[in-house]
Amino acid sequence: MIRIGAKLKELRKSENLTQQQVADKLGINRVNYTRYETDAVRPDYEILVQIADLYHISMDEIFDRDKF
Repeated sequence: MIRIGAKLKELRKSENLTQQQVADKLGINRVNYTRYETDAVRPDYEILVQIADLYHISMDEIFDRDKF
């Protein structure tokens, strides 16, 4: 299983955002967003695109594939 929770948390903290603020920007509830950060649930493709757009990064960066 691919784990991106730590990356999502790192991105959120780098922007000084709360989980609630990110959830609001994504149009989801905080509990669901928290599950993404703890790797309890994988975000679907649409949410991943929204996250990439929110932080102005590529999808590869979310998955730490920018290091290749």
